[in-house]
Amino acid sequence: MATQKLKYTTPGLSEATAERVVELLQDRLHACNDLHLTLKHVHWNVVGPHFIAVHEMIDPQVDDVREFSDDIAERIATLGGSPKGTPGALVNARSWDEYSIGRATTQEHLAALDVVYQGVITSHRKAVEELDELDLVTQDMIIAQVDKLELFHWFVRAHLEDKGGNLATAGATSEKEAAEAGAEYANA
Repeated sequence: MATQKLKYTTPGLSEATAERVVELLQDRLHACNDLHLTLKHVHWNVVGPHFIAVHEMIDPQVDDVREFSDDIAERIATLGGSPKGTPGALVNARSWDEYSIGRATTQEHLAALDVVYQGVITSHRKAVEELDELDLVTQDMIIAQVDKLELFHWFVRAHLEDKGGNLATAGATSEKEAAEAGAEYANA
């Protein structure tokens, strides 16, 4: 991702530091925009006996992740950057694949979301680590988002674990692999 040259930034940050923070935030903006669209896609395409529970569980996640996007975009602007929120910018910059599950059962979608949340949380945490040396104000915002993302991940995983705490998706590395494991878990 090309670093955006800033004409100004917030007092107390060097332009070079602010440029790196903006770069980190732009990546997180793409991740959150992609996540809220993916969650809405799941909301529309989930079927099965637990449909209404999952359908209604997902919408508050969509709303919160949309708010994360807005907070990130506003922080980019505060630092003197220009947030990029267009679909083309997202698709061109993302390092992950398009969500691959269409109409599917609750267990398949939740299992695929387990993998999605793992990726978003891991990359948010990497940003938190780097921000520790760059900008504690921005780090605090991303930490708060990680807190909520981990809560949402727990909501998803609670549908995928047995009473012993074993996850149906253990070892899955792709959405399709996780969805297959979720389907097997539901049929066991």
